[in-house]
Amino acid sequence: MSVIKDENKLISTIKRVDQKIDKLNDQKIIAFFEALGLNERADVPKNFLEWETILIVVPDRHISHELKYYKYSIARLAFVTNPNATEIHAFDFNEWKKVTQNKTQFQIREFLKNNFGGVRNHADRLN
Repeated sequence: MSVIKDENKLISTIKRVDQKIDKLNDQKIIAFFEALGLNERADVPKNFLEWETILIVVPDRHISHELKYYKYSIARLAFVTNPNATEIHAFDFNEWKKVTQNKTQFQIREFLKNNFGGVRNHADRLN
């Protein structure tokens, strides 16, 4: 005999609450993107809420430190610092995992020079 009187009712209630939490978290993500100005940029995909986890690429540690609080207060966000980036970018975290798995730290640093917000050449960095 189970300790729970009506397990199906409990499971359905938990699922409903989880759906509400997901919708509220989506609102947090939208507000975060608006605060960063990402929703206004053409290079940020509009389907970012469909991603399981959103990777936010920041250009330096100061910005990363400033946004650290949001990493913990908004679910589904991950952060990477790319010193080769000139601005904040958003990517699908699964894409990041695919291209960085089985790579050394050096290979990832080299990869970031041209990808995930990295500026393609030194002249672009100076502008």
